[in-house]
Amino acid sequence: VQLVESGGGFVQAGGSLLLSCTASGNIAAIYTMGWHRQAPGKERELVASSNRNNSTNYADSVKGRFTISRDNGNKAVHLQMNRLKVEDTAVYYCLATYNDGGRFGRSWGQGTQVTVDS
Repeated sequence: VQLVESGGGFVQAGGSLLLSCTASGNIAAIYTMGWHRQAPGKERELVASSNRNNSTNYADSVKGRFTISRDNGNKAVHLQMNRLKVEDTAVYYCLATYNDGGRFGRSWGQGTQVTVDS
């Protein structure tokens, strides 16, 4: 299963970006799709996730600013990021857990850079 991300870039503080991630490959069912991020010198952390029932989970640092949404028909997940802060600067990775028809699997995207400038 491959995950392809798009939408990263450079933005001024207070601005917005939309990240998208689409899954492809041998997928019988996708369980959870979400976004993690890793800033230089820091560990990768959960930003937001969405399960099959569209229940969502957010890091405290992004609550009220970021919104995750799923498009199950297109095997996609989006992250709308508003009121961006300098501390949101990181590489953002898409993560999906799935069943390929026989086994549970987990895949990461290649990452997309988000840079927020003051």
